[in-house]
Amino acid sequence: MFRVQLALTVADLEGSIAFYSKLFGAEPAKRRPGYANFALTELPIKLVLIEGEPGRETRLDHLGVEVGSTDEVTAATARLKEAGLATFEENDTSCCYALQDKVWVHGPGNEPWEVYVVKSDADRMDKSAALDSGADACCTGRSAAEPAAGCTCGS
Repeated sequence: MFRVQLALTVADLEGSIAFYSKLFGAEPAKRRPGYANFALTELPIKLVLIEGEPGRETRLDHLGVEVGSTDEVTAATARLKEAGLATFEENDTSCCYALQDKVWVHGPGNEPWEVYVVKSDADRMDKSAALDSGADACCTGRSAAEPAAGCTCGS
């Protein structure tokens, strides 16, 4: 078995467990004091590298869950809304050299997550209004209820 791990240090463990349980539709595989992990078997990881400014440290831009169809994005949107999470939807958006449908949510630490489907390749690496205005990352620094209106720096 081969699995890539993404480890996050979080300020609110219980809030984060609740958020990720809702996002992934699964409970943690292991819980210990100060620790939890989600050993998801159906979620391989895609690593996306976005060129930043020379000399600047690597940082988290955003996180995402790629699904296979627009219907799955729609189902995730409904599930996330039903779970009480604020969502921001984008359909037929061109970003990161792909035409996509997606929904955005923010974790308890304001980390931006997208659930998205790649519908086709695109010829452009469009950036969101948040990036063009000098913000550090797509949708970063905004509350879950107020993501960037043009936030399209997806996967």
